[in-house]
Amino acid sequence: MSSPNTPPGGQPPYSQYDPKTQWRIYREQQKAAWRAQREAWKAQHHAWKANYIGAYGPRVPSVVGPVILIGIGIVALLIATGNISGADFWAWYGRWWPVLLIAAGLALLAEWALDMRREVPVRRGGSFVGILILLAFIGLGAAGWNNWWGPLRAEWGNQGDDFFNAFGLPEHDFDQPVLNTQVPANAAVTIQDPRGDVSITEGDTPTVQVQAHEVAYASSDANAKKIFDSEAAHVTVSGNAVLVRSDSNNSGRLNLAIVVPRNAQVTVNASKGDVTAAGLGAGINVTAPHGDVHLNSIAGPVQAHFSKGEFSAHEIQGDVTGDGPCSDMTVSEITGKVSLNCEYFDELHIEHVNGPVEFRTSKTEVDLAALPGDLTLTDSDLHVTEAKGNVRVVTHSRDIELDQIYGDSYVETRDGNISVAPAGAYNVDAKNDSGKGDVEIALEPNAQATVDGRTRNGDIVSDFPLAISGDESKTVSGKIGAGGPKITLSTDVGDLRIKRGSAFPPAPPAPSVGAMPKSPTPPPNAPHLKAPKTPPAQPVTQ
Repeated sequence: MSSPNTPPGGQPPYSQYDPKTQWRIYREQQKAAWRAQREAWKAQHHAWKANYIGAYGPRVPSVVGPVILIGIGIVALLIATGNISGADFWAWYGRWWPVLLIAAGLALLAEWALDMRREVPVRRGGSFVGILILLAFIGLGAAGWNNWWGPLRAEWGNQGDDFFNAFGLPEHDFDQPVLNTQVPANAAVTIQDPRGDVSITEGDTPTVQVQAHEVAYASSDANAKKIFDSEAAHVTVSGNAVLVRSDSNNSGRLNLAIVVPRNAQVTVNASKGDVTAAGLGAGINVTAPHGDVHLNSIAGPVQAHFSKGEFSAHEIQGDVTGDGPCSDMTVSEITGKVSLNCEYFDELHIEHVNGPVEFRTSKTEVDLAALPGDLTLTDSDLHVTEAKGNVRVVTHSRDIELDQIYGDSYVETRDGNISVAPAGAYNVDAKNDSGKGDVEIALEPNAQATVDGRTRNGDIVSDFPLAISGDESKTVSGKIGAGGPKITLSTDVGDLRIKRGSAFPPAPPAPSVGAMPKSPTPPPNAPHLKAPKTPPAQPVTQ
């Protein structure tokens, strides 16, 4: 009903206008407009989606994502259960992570090939791409960790527990009473020392003698005694097995000086400490993840597992096997085979090996039939002098020099120079086909050989009458003398040089290693051998 003051069909007077009512009406009108617009957008989106699916097919997930997650779960489970080493896995993954991208790409190609056979096309989901990018960054990080953190850790990480005594607690020392334990003949002795150095020598009696020097970092004598009691050495004999064991204590370390029967089989696990051994008669198996290993005058096989520090083995009557990264390595006077599979950060030196020599790193492979002379490997050079039998060297970013080689040679590098001097009528295959570097061979004055060489961007120089042709890409071929062993030389960007060298003496006999000394002596102070660290002092028995 209209107000009496409102004319028919007219608006109420201004004095009766209600702003709240007017705002409520306006808001309801806006909401209705937005709802209509939203419904129109939905209808338009559904129509576009229907047209898109009709043209390109429905969206289906890819199998690559779930497979990656399953693989990550399996690896995590194996590491958590101890079936594989976490450090070894990350070292492997840092090298081979690009294979993951290749495998994912191949899987996507396979799915695409299957989708092409469908009557209705489909679109594969790409939600796993973020996971691949993350795994790629992790792979780059693992590679950087192995290439950069390893050398820093090798340089600064071998400080013992003193380095980690951040609170500067006083050091307490205690000499545990000597343990003399009767053991069976030809006992198998296992030594476990989580923190501390281990020194092992041979004895003439069927006993295991343990001298333990304990170190504790504690604020009081009472706290130090608790540490001494927890890390004290124990000897347990069970049949033919002998266990020398110490429990770990993060606030101390235990240095062991152990005498074992000469014919005892020795296994050492020193988690954080150096290992020295001399005069053993049945070989040794050493695991030293955070310390140096120095072995001298040992009969029997030597096995070493390490992840940093120095390694030296001198006068070993048996095979020498080593694996793991190593800051510096010296191996000499070996009657058996030398097999090293490791990353190194400083220098490798091997000399006087009767048996084969095998060396593997991520970028270098070396195989020698025997090494009467020596081999030196640094970050930029590989030098072999006086090797017998076939020689195979494959590497990159290193210069290679093979001198006085009594056998066939195969040499391959990238971005490095090659120099080969065969000591007789032997085949030589030297190539640098994917990088920069010169290739040089020095033949004896009366050499008999058949030469075939080429360079794409370089010169060819020969001291022998050989046919050289070409302009930018040059070749050299022909016979030296009456011909004979095949000399094959090639480089991409570099020069070829065929030189007239000097004559070499006949092949040397196999090197001999003298009889093992009854009392072990340290390695001689030869220039090529780096002196081991001084072993822990013999503790005074209390």
